[in-house]
Amino acid sequence: MPATTSSEFDTHTAVRPDGPGRYAAELASGWEVGGGLNGGYLLATIGTAVRAAVPGKPDPLAISAHYVSASVAGPAAIEVDVRREGGTTATVAADLSQDGAPRITALVTCGDLGRLSGPERVTATEPDLPPREQCVPNTLAPPELRAVAPLMDRFEMLFHPDQVGWTVGRPSRNGVLSAWFRLPDREPDPLALLLVVDALPPVTFDLGLPGWAPTLELTAHVRARPAPGWLKVCHRSRVLAGGLFEEDAEVWDSAGRLVAQSRQLALAPRQG
Repeated sequence: MPATTSSEFDTHTAVRPDGPGRYAAELASGWEVGGGLNGGYLLATIGTAVRAAVPGKPDPLAISAHYVSASVAGPAAIEVDVRREGGTTATVAADLSQDGAPRITALVTCGDLGRLSGPERVTATEPDLPPREQCVPNTLAPPELRAVAPLMDRFEMLFHPDQVGWTVGRPSRNGVLSAWFRLPDREPDPLALLLVVDALPPVTFDLGLPGWAPTLELTAHVRARPAPGWLKVCHRSRVLAGGLFEEDAEVWDSAGRLVAQSRQLALAPRQG
């Protein structure tokens, strides 16, 4: 599954120049969840515009985005301001808007992962997922979930069988969700990882709180270019209070490397 410009993901995150420091995008339907488009999909679209603005630094090493209002399918504008470009990294501000209304404001540090080197010490532990044939496919998700989250039809997910009790009203309340993940027509790359860190259902489902959980802020760190094949994704939350919760994500590639991390702050689903 080589990455090609004809893949659905590449087509739906494509941008085109629309004046100095400005790019036009056509946000695609089918990436919705709850009341708006998925935050990871939008982050990848912004990443595409930043890559076009700074082609010598093609990889989003760190991106922090604040979600000002919900984005919808349709035309969007992305304003890109290169604040500084050095020898190793560039710092770029990017704002996504629709019909003049601000949707997302982001700050990105980008570089070339292929040129980075140095000592490696990793104490993080790869998720312990059963073999894929023993996991639960997203095609078996409850119909009511798939109706409000059509983005689940955009990729393949195979959930840990011990973490799907929420689908039948028996969440573990451990605040952990993990799954195998892949795009059906494309190998993973750094831009796709911006989607992956926000692709699983909200971890609040496992806390017994189903429903839409709008992201307020999402920071992603891309640590390496992923190897081809399935990814392992794990989401955790340790604190839910005051109507807000944090969600930490890790993404591991088929070679057993930690290739992306993220943390987001989101609104807890409304109940009742």
